[in-house]
Amino acid sequence: MKMLRWMSGVTRSNCIRNSFIRGSLGVRDVGEKLQECRLRWYGHIMRRPMEYVGQRCMDMAVLGAKSRGRPRKRWLDVVKSDMRANGMKDWAKWKKLSWKSDSGNGRD
Repeated sequence: MKMLRWMSGVTRSNCIRNSFIRGSLGVRDVGEKLQECRLRWYGHIMRRPMEYVGQRCMDMAVLGAKSRGRPRKRWLDVVKSDMRANGMKDWAKWKKLSWKSDSGNGRD
């Protein structure tokens, strides 16, 4: 945000909201960008053949006793919550998200 404020010529004393500055410069939130990258990588993994090591790791079950307390957050848990947040029930719909259509090459 410091760089975006500097680019737009705004200081913190101007009391302009971050969302307004990001919108005026056409930059998305960092969390949205991370979500996009996670879902894109998940799509790459799911399109690979079943012999691929990533596919086999997704289907593995870890044997042994569970540790006490809250379970650790796993990558797949975060991907599933991202999919739920975007209203997707299966991975094939990941291309139809709005962030994919408004960025030409997906590298913004």
